[in-house]
Amino acid sequence: MRRILVPAGSGLLFAAAAVTLAELLATAVRPQAAPIVAVGAAVIDGTPTPVKEFAVRTFGTYDKPLLIGVIGLVLALLAAGTGILARRRPVFGLLGPLVLGVVGAAAALTRPDARPPDALPALAGAVVAALLWRFVPLPGRPEPQRGTGPTRRTLIRNAVTVLAGTALAGTGAALLRRAGAQDADRSRAAVRLPAPVSPAPPLPPGTAAGFHIRNTDFYRVDTALTVPRLAADSWQLRLHGLVDRPVELDFAALLDRGLIERDITLSCVSGEVGGPYVGTARWLGVPLAPLLRQTGVRAGADQLVARSDEGMTIGTPLATVLDGRDAMLAVGMNGEPLPFTHGFPVRMLTPGVYGYAGSCKWVVELEVSTFAAFDAYWVRRGWAREAPVKTASRIDRPAPFARLDAGRFTVAGVAWAQHRGIAAVEVSVDGGPWRTAELLPTASTDTWVQWRYAWSAPPGGHSLRVRATDGTGAIQPQERRPPFPDGATGWHTVSVSVT
Repeated sequence: MRRILVPAGSGLLFAAAAVTLAELLATAVRPQAAPIVAVGAAVIDGTPTPVKEFAVRTFGTYDKPLLIGVIGLVLALLAAGTGILARRRPVFGLLGPLVLGVVGAAAALTRPDARPPDALPALAGAVVAALLWRFVPLPGRPEPQRGTGPTRRTLIRNAVTVLAGTALAGTGAALLRRAGAQDADRSRAAVRLPAPVSPAPPLPPGTAAGFHIRNTDFYRVDTALTVPRLAADSWQLRLHGLVDRPVELDFAALLDRGLIERDITLSCVSGEVGGPYVGTARWLGVPLAPLLRQTGVRAGADQLVARSDEGMTIGTPLATVLDGRDAMLAVGMNGEPLPFTHGFPVRMLTPGVYGYAGSCKWVVELEVSTFAAFDAYWVRRGWAREAPVKTASRIDRPAPFARLDAGRFTVAGVAWAQHRGIAAVEVSVDGGPWRTAELLPTASTDTWVQWRYAWSAPPGGHSLRVRATDGTGAIQPQERRPPFPDGATGWHTVSVSVT
């Protein structure tokens, strides 16, 4: 057993040293180049859409930590296997780390915002691991200088030395990350958002609690394995492409353009019928249409490509930005600067369009282009180019499989059809006739509508379903379809027991 465990442990130790050094270099120069993050991002990019949907549906916001954990486990198994193989054939101690280093470097270079130096952390880590395999002896393999097997004292000394170096590099990486995070935190804390020149009106009387979702509870769906923590004072936006007058703005110049405040519901295309990926917040931002018109958009342009600091690309139909809706570069959410998880310091937001086609977080670049010239990230993976939000409704009360007391019960939920509005919501019990639900007051056609329905619940098992009619008179489709490629359809149904 010792002949397996000790070489396997050596492999794990050397791999830990290599990864920690790579993390230190990446943290000091460019965090996006960290090998595990780069490999994880490449895995996300290459994962088939059905698998991604399953991960989001099953694990929610825990999908990214789970992916990082799986990558770490695979790396540990490969490192242990390299140690076992290298005990008999030392060449594996050189080839194993170098192959993994090339994989990490290639993953870093495939990122949309990659730069040639991004390969260095993974390659440096691989070289360190290979040198350790070359010069640090293993049990059963002669030391290069002595021709005899290492003593226990030598093994312990070498292990302690490598562990100390690994701990030192890990501490350095942690301190650098903490310093960067503290700088970003200080930057956000120092932001003082001006009062809007066009404030949102107060919510109308009769709006129920929970109309606005708290920032900490607002859904998050994106591909960023680590949340970018940008500083507002170093943020820059470049607006270029098919325009006559390109523009560059810093954060202060953006705020000087004057802010609007609006209640807007956002929803994610990956949400299943009745799912949680929808929410309403009060957003503060700079209107996007005047900024675009100032640049002189050229004839033939039909797409606005937004690029995130972490490399994501979002393609938005230009017409939806210029048709009068409150598309904006948002800087505030529910009375405070954007949280880091929702795009601080600036994100793009387009009412009535699913997030993957209109709401770029951590935005640093806008390019006026055409759909013929460029396919954004999700379009390249089969999702629809244009993504208007479908009419949807959801039962929030009662919860699925709830046990209720017989008698009067208020069924309640939300319905949304951003930029068209909701004209009616209906509820059906056990497949019976549709009954009109009461619509509570709402802020605008760009927000969801809360609804409620008084139900006299008799004993037994029952099925409740809901459908909505949008502001154009179109009824929510009954056909149950998955989110891919342009949003889920179907009537949300909840089964309950009444006693």
